[in-house]
Amino acid sequence: MEDKMDTGINSAEMEDNMDDTEVVIVPELHVLLEQDPYLRPYKKDFQRRYTLFDELLKKIEGCEGGLEKFSRSYQSFGIHNQPDGGIYCKEWAPGAEALFLTGDFNDWNPFSHPYKRSDFGKWELYIPPREDKTPVIHHGCKLKVVVKTKSGEVIYRISPWAKYVFREEKNVVYDWIHWNQSDPYKCKYERPRKATSVRIYESHVGIASPEGKIASYKNFTYNVLPKIKDLGYNCIQMMAIMEHAYYASFGYQITSFFAASSRYGTPEDLKELIDVAHSMGIQVLLDVVHSHASKNSEDGLNQFDGTNSCFFHDGPRGSHALWDSRLFDYSNWEVLRFLLSNLRWWIEEYGFDGFRFDGVTSMIYHHHGIGCGFTGDYTEYFGLHVDEDSLVYLMLSNHMIHALYPDCITIAEDVSGMPALCSPVPQGGGGFDYRLAMAVPDKWIQILKELKDEDWDMGNIVHTLTNRRYNEKCIAYAESHDQALVGDKTLAFWLMDAEMYSNMSVMTPLTPVIDRGIQLHKMIRLLTHSLGGDGYLNFIGNEFGHPEWLDFPRKGNNESYHYARRQFHLADDQLLRYRFLYAFDRDMNRLEAKCGWLSSPPAYISAKHEGDKIIAFERANLLFIFNFHPYKSFTGYRIAVNTPGKYMIALDTDSEQYGGHQRINHRTEFFTENLPFNSRQYSVLVYIPCRVALVLRNVDNY
Repeated sequence: MEDKMDTGINSAEMEDNMDDTEVVIVPELHVLLEQDPYLRPYKKDFQRRYTLFDELLKKIEGCEGGLEKFSRSYQSFGIHNQPDGGIYCKEWAPGAEALFLTGDFNDWNPFSHPYKRSDFGKWELYIPPREDKTPVIHHGCKLKVVVKTKSGEVIYRISPWAKYVFREEKNVVYDWIHWNQSDPYKCKYERPRKATSVRIYESHVGIASPEGKIASYKNFTYNVLPKIKDLGYNCIQMMAIMEHAYYASFGYQITSFFAASSRYGTPEDLKELIDVAHSMGIQVLLDVVHSHASKNSEDGLNQFDGTNSCFFHDGPRGSHALWDSRLFDYSNWEVLRFLLSNLRWWIEEYGFDGFRFDGVTSMIYHHHGIGCGFTGDYTEYFGLHVDEDSLVYLMLSNHMIHALYPDCITIAEDVSGMPALCSPVPQGGGGFDYRLAMAVPDKWIQILKELKDEDWDMGNIVHTLTNRRYNEKCIAYAESHDQALVGDKTLAFWLMDAEMYSNMSVMTPLTPVIDRGIQLHKMIRLLTHSLGGDGYLNFIGNEFGHPEWLDFPRKGNNESYHYARRQFHLADDQLLRYRFLYAFDRDMNRLEAKCGWLSSPPAYISAKHEGDKIIAFERANLLFIFNFHPYKSFTGYRIAVNTPGKYMIALDTDSEQYGGHQRINHRTEFFTENLPFNSRQYSVLVYIPCRVALVLRNVDNY
């Protein structure tokens, strides 16, 4: 039945016919509108979006046998070894006049193996086995699809469904290689259950080594995974895994969507990496790029069938002006098949536990967010500028993932703040589990660039960290890969770049610059971790204040790998101060794992004192106290609490093991007084030195 349909429901057509179409009742829309009454004027928008989703789901059910089957199309498209030793090949190339398969197996004869035309632009080819029943195309064989266009031109292409591509050093483009190992890697460990508190280590395999070269999956498995486990992260977000021809694109110009990047090793190596992570109780997310695709045609999706459309919109709508890339036509039936199957492939074949969807803002607006400064006005999220084809695809993706894999996680990278993007699909929402709190790192960079320490605005910081939609979960982060790239600076660089190359040794005196940098680096991270969201993310190496930015080899730096590496040995060196930041990051994560503040209700903030530079709040039965003042320490400072009892120090940024000054006795017991303060029933007196954060635990309630 899979060949029955060619295109899906188009939102523009649905809009024209809304008066004649029975609008589907959104099962739980009332929940969303009760939570946010300001969305009530846009009730029809949610109804229309859900109707589009529901109609598409029903079409897939009726025409393809269901979403589960539809999204397994990678089992038939591309090329596949058959039980009888034959080879079955299938492609979608609606604009082609003829299709052929060539490669090592037929001495690169371009026309000896023609495909047969099927319905709706599909092409099929069966190659019988040899006389000894062995396949004609063996593991490791190089292949190409030969496309004869309607104009008579003959072009060579890589199958969009290619599962392994490789580029030799002397070559400009990738080769498509048939991957059919006789002894594929078999997983030994079960997938971890979905974490209630998500602590994400954002990673890039290629830079995960101190050596000036592209690091491997094997290196990550045996040298980096143990560090991630030790640091207390329970989730890894892997960047630049989907094959991309240009290394310096950071993995955001995808050429082969079903191929794991061969520059790091084999598919079996990646499977082993994920399996070993699972053995440590760590979930692994793929940074999936379905927002756009590389313009490469010889080794990419672009112009696969010789036309400018196929997988993409034709004309201006099919190109991204800033990214110089192609944009998918999400209303096309076969594009939906391709993208949904792509998600299933990474979960089923490699064992990924979910996705961070890149470029969601670009997907869900026709303007792609270019030149738009989103203010939060609800009119920005509804209307003709919203690409509802894309929104429906995202709803469908999340519905599929969560229905088939309840423990999988999905995260949206959306800078616009689209309401309900992280609300369940039955409420009319986008269905994501989390969105990235992208305003938080921007705020920290702005503060460090523009303000003196004494001018930091406690209220503004707290507002940025807590300004999120009720019941839509956020992943908070102080910095990600965006701040690590050349053109910006990491927090450590903003704080200490003047002396990081000269004064990070414990054998040299602690200078004011390094002292300030180390203390604020810890405080910024703890405040972001504990107050900023329902999950936390850190970019590889930033946990210990990696001393350099990130710059991939390119013409502009003479193809140097010097800045495309992570110098983990710096944190291991007992004579360097990086180890203090590593130790603090580790213990911060471990305390969260024990107390679970990320999965607890939002914090109650009792203090944000501008003059004293004090922030205090309660969350998960813990009392968090921050003194950002550059030189004022406070004795007997009264802090409001709601739970009476005895409190003791659970985490202290001033500890010697974290590069602090040991000004607080950890045996101190803090007893609450029956004295209401700052709208809380009780209060406690504490000693809080300058540039110190304390986490106090109520020992009577543990």
